[in-house]
This record gives sequence, structure tokens and C-alpha cells, in this order.
Amino acid sequence: MSGSVYDRLRAAIVTGRLEAGSALAENALASEFGTSRTPVREALHRLEIERLVTRSGRAVSVRAVPPEEILDLYEVRTTLEGAAARAAASRSNEFDRLRLRAAQEALAAYDGDDPHRRAVLNRDFHRALWEASHSPTTIDLLERINSHLLLASRTTLGVEDRWRTVLREHDELLAAIDAGDGEAARRIAEHHMLGARDVRMRLYALSEPDRPEAN
Repeated sequence: MSGSVYDRLRAAIVTGRLEAGSALAENALASEFGTSRTPVREALHRLEIERLVTRSGRAVSVRAVPPEEILDLYEVRTTLEGAAARAAASRSNEFDRLRLRAAQEALAAYDGDDPHRRAVLNRDFHRALWEASHSPTTIDLLERINSHLLLASRTTLGVEDRWRTVLREHDELLAAIDAGDGEAARRIAEHHMLGARDVRMRLYALSEPDRPEAN
């Protein structure tokens, strides 16, 4: 039962249903999930270890990610995405490449402007890329980092220029992987993530108009 509560609570956090700062009261959660407080308490403990929630005294809430940490997360993710892309160029099989192309075709075929739907499709592409690396350690680390970035702010894919750039750079990445060019795949993936970082930080700045400008 605790695993079920953990999975459902974690999903509510990383999908944004529970936003940063949201209070997580054991009694309320137990009532919502139809369980006792014990599995809720265990789930909150696991999420605290993952740094998805924070505790102050007896109060628990969804953790807010400061801009300095966003930059740190992107620095690490950029390196790991580059490593995954380079590995995919040499280790991927035909099934991996079919999954990547299918994910990219789904992205390109979507003609709506819902940023959350775009984000879901984009995550499908990146998870297919991670799987194509055939590196369990890289996949695990990227999953963890992505969970923290989902807490950081709204998706960057509501910005039209970013959406068009994502589609183009994914095509370039697929071409490098198909060609078996690991170094080109790494460079494209790293440039791709740095672009996402820059847009993310601009969005953060716009959402915090009264925050003092950093040096």
C-alpha cells in the first residue's frame, strides 16, 4: 500500500498538480488516498530523501527549487544528455531508433498550443533517447534530475520560438544518431539543453519581477 501512495503522491508532485509550497498534511492525504497515515508517512519520508518535499518542524510541503539550483541541475543534465546521445549513436539498435523517430513524429504532428501536452511529448522523446543509451546509471540519474526540474517552473515549451527550435534540434540529433556520429550527437544534445536552460531562466525572471537582479 505504501508503494501505491508513494507513486500517486510523487506523480501529483512531478506533474505539477501539487505545486511548490503546497502543504502535505498526513491526515488530508490519508483521506484523499483512502488509507491510514502510516503509508502516507512512509511515502513522505521517501520523497524527502529524493528532495521533492521539505520538512520544517512537523510541517511538510512540496519543495521550491531556487534559481541557483536550477542552473546546477541544468549543468549536470546537459552533461548527462550529451553522454546519453553519444552512447545512443554507438549502442542504439533499430528498435531504439524506431522509438526515437516515432516520438519525434508525434511531436511534429502535434499542431496544438497546449504547453503541457508539448512537454509530455518532449519527455517521451528524451526518455526514448535515454533508453537508447543502454546505460542504466545514466537513465536513473536523468530521471532524478528531470523530476527536480519539473518542480522548478512552468515548461519552456509554451514559448513558440523554443518549440520550433526543439523540433529542429531533435531532427539534427536523430540524424547524428542514425549516422553513428557520437561526437556530433553529444554536441547537439548539449547545445539543446543549454538552450532549454536559458529559456527556463528567462521564464523564472519574468515570474519573479521583484526579485533583485543577481550579479
